[in-house]
Amino acid sequence: MIKINELNKKYKGAEHYSVAALTLHIEEQEIFGLLGPNGAGKTTLISMLSSLIKPTSGSFSIDGLNFQEHSNELKKIIGIVPQEYALYPSLTAFENLSYFGSTYGIKGNQLKDKINEHLETLGLLNFAHKKISTFSGGMKRRINLIASILHEPKVLFLDEPTVGVDVQSKNVIIEHLKKLNATGTTMIYTSHHLNEAEDFCTRVAIIDDGKIITKGKPNALVAGHSNARNLEDVFLAITGKALRDYA
Repeated sequence: MIKINELNKKYKGAEHYSVAALTLHIEEQEIFGLLGPNGAGKTTLISMLSSLIKPTSGSFSIDGLNFQEHSNELKKIIGIVPQEYALYPSLTAFENLSYFGSTYGIKGNQLKDKINEHLETLGLLNFAHKKISTFSGGMKRRINLIASILHEPKVLFLDEPTVGVDVQSKNVIIEHLKKLNATGTTMIYTSHHLNEAEDFCTRVAIIDDGKIITKGKPNALVAGHSNARNLEDVFLAITGKALRDYA
């Protein structure tokens, strides 16, 4: 579904590449986790694959569509759940979703039915006509998710989709994503919640300094590292325990 070949990104004025000669193939209907410390290149990679920023060099294709020749077609088959809330706080949940759905060409009763269906599934139907500014973090995360899937994308990019939410909201979001994946949606997921990633992802890649350090099925990675009890142990063994704070 996704073929990445020697992809590079160096921001203007930067000393180092944020993504460096990265090659990766992701199969259809995978839930593929991109794991790494702060500044490892996860968000930069997702931003390139979703056509938000241009690579410095290299290439990638999604569902056979090359980003250089088929940029507009690519955008129609992907959905993006960004790390920050991408919502209009002064509008209601329904108004936000109506706007985002209409940008994908969904209209009328079809759009209304899709919105109501997702709101009900994610426990938000009673809040459909409340302003986003009154919502809790978990509620905003769920609306953020709905906005990205109304057009039924083939590929869904998830950049920290459960960050800062309560356990109940996280559980609802993950279960909904699993159902979407079962219907055929390929997912690329980043998170610092390694226990969540271990349970949720079919395969993961641990990246650092813009490069893939290791990749594979979570249980195989754990089994392949002596003294590792879980994916977090593998992650620390590979990336080290030094703090990665940056401004």
